[in-house]
Amino acid sequence: MAGVDKVFAPLGGKPVLARVLDAFEGCDLVDQIVVVVSGKNLEPCRRLITEEGWPKPIEVCAGGKRRQDSVAAGLSRLNHCHWVVIHDGARPLLTRDLIERGLKAAEETGAAVAAVPVTDTIKVANGDRIVHQTPPRQNLWAVQTPQVFRYGIISEAYQKAKEEVTDDASLVEQLGYKVKLYMGSYDNIKITTPDDLLIAEAWQQKRGK
Repeated sequence: MAGVDKVFAPLGGKPVLARVLDAFEGCDLVDQIVVVVSGKNLEPCRRLITEEGWPKPIEVCAGGKRRQDSVAAGLSRLNHCHWVVIHDGARPLLTRDLIERGLKAAEETGAAVAAVPVTDTIKVANGDRIVHQTPPRQNLWAVQTPQVFRYGIISEAYQKAKEEVTDDASLVEQLGYKVKLYMGSYDNIKITTPDDLLIAEAWQQKRGK
């Protein structure tokens, strides 16, 4: 990101993180919000929350070295909740509908993950980049966030976590719980590079129209 912290990068006149919090603030099913950021971003994040003046209680806490350490820190700040919605702060095009559909889908198994069918053919290769498998595309989904869990399930998963994972559902799957995929959105992109910001800006403008 050329030295710019992606969660504070401007998108349509507002920081990326503010776009995410707007969605959670606008969802009646969400009662409390915990924002997990790096230590250096604690004060900037608190200032943003004060400036925006969102009515719901928002707590800010420092994350850890790994993604799962940060999620565990956030879980420890929740009070008396039945469901947990975990979302990446770098996915600013989140909508209230995506949150609500995730909560509805999670009622079936206690765990649900936003995802979209892949549109490209995927190749599995070794370290030498020699292809040794081409999995059927119709069975492949690209996982996004939100990821929604019954509080007891995700808490158990983090208490028993023994290895590093790239998403929360993986820990739940390791315990034998069924995870439901629900239809995400192709515009629910993750900001990783400056080009992603341009793409998100275009989607934002399209929505506005």
